[in-house]
Amino acid sequence: MAQIGTMRFDIFSLFPEVFDAYLNTSILKRAQEGNHLEVYTHNIRDWATDKHHTTDDTPYGGGGGMVMKPEPVFAAIEAVLGQPPACPVILLSPQGRPFTQKIAFEFAKHNRLALLCGRYESLDERIRQHLATDSISIGDYVLTGGELPALVIIDAITRLLPGVLGDPLAPLKDSHATGLLEHPHYTRPPEFRGWRIPDVLLSGNHAEIDRWRRRQALQRTLKHRPDLLLEADLTQDDLTFLQELGFSPKDPNKPINHDEWSQHGN
Repeated sequence: MAQIGTMRFDIFSLFPEVFDAYLNTSILKRAQEGNHLEVYTHNIRDWATDKHHTTDDTPYGGGGGMVMKPEPVFAAIEAVLGQPPACPVILLSPQGRPFTQKIAFEFAKHNRLALLCGRYESLDERIRQHLATDSISIGDYVLTGGELPALVIIDAITRLLPGVLGDPLAPLKDSHATGLLEHPHYTRPPEFRGWRIPDVLLSGNHAEIDRWRRRQALQRTLKHRPDLLLEADLTQDDLTFLQELGFSPKDPNKPINHDEWSQHGN
């Protein structure tokens, strides 16, 4: 969890206007109103020195696309954060380490983070080597720019800040927080189009409900993300249940007979 106080994000982008709608909606809006979160956007073009506010140029060695120039990026970040920067500078890039819930918890320990949004073909490599302190990717695909990944990171971290969510333990129960995918959720009505919720949820037996939820989480993780089970904190009861379903720690991706699962965890 983050330290008590306000978490500040400084976003450096060529298109800062794209952030307004999402930042001023729902949980992120309330987090700012409650002084849990501050977000400042900075237009990198403001630090370009020529009359056209040029921030990109053709790549040395030829090739397609344009490359973001180092001068305005260094100038923008150092003007706002100091030299060297007073907080981590996170470059949003498909070449970065994959963003996970574990990294969200890691970043939430900081009081301030800078997010650098790339555009065009790439950024000058000297930005990556000498200015960015970390590089993060939100998936193995390429986007037009780093603005959407920046919003993803802000959203994920904000949920972990004390006081942002009504239930302070909620982030600890989310998918990935425990190393597993989360169990299924149901609400009223108890029957919809002939589909009933599991009887155990109406039993009032909280021990049995907890057991059902745990086993559903294990089953769902095995079905959709078996790789997560290799690092999850599993009890002996968990392992026994998974082995009944055909899980093998030595071969987590082997085919499983999903047709047999309906008899488990009910």
